[in-house]
Amino acid sequence: MWVYALGFASKEAVNKIGDIEWTQRAEVRCKQAELQRIELADYRLITEPGTGGLAERANLVDRATDTLVQMLADLQADMPSDEKGRALVPLWIADYNIYINDRRAYSAQLRNQSNAPFAESTYEGLPLAERIATFAGDNRMPSCSPPIDLSV
Repeated sequence: MWVYALGFASKEAVNKIGDIEWTQRAEVRCKQAELQRIELADYRLITEPGTGGLAERANLVDRATDTLVQMLADLQADMPSDEKGRALVPLWIADYNIYINDRRAYSAQLRNQSNAPFAESTYEGLPLAERIATFAGDNRMPSCSPPIDLSV
């Protein structure tokens, strides 16, 4: 078995799609969204909810999430030309939409004056962001990985 695994098995990532031009366009679009989120960065530490602090953070989370929503809409409007890409990209976008819903739930939590950490959905025991990032990484689209702006 090891001879096959080391000598004959495909070394290509299982998520890699064939439309390289699409992945390049996707990286450019994702980078634009990333830069938009950087402009929104607020590095203040909110240790006490106080009056309005959590609501301000919720608004920033929503605005940052809006950049992801628009990014995904743009990517979905320009699907890959290869069969594997047309099969996998919608699944990746569906995972991303669940992640976006998690972000929206987090902003609602902040508006309810709960300063608990961001919690995201999991898939087979792993954070969904890891699954999304793996697809992005396998296709050389690092800017298309989920942002780590809500990490503790």
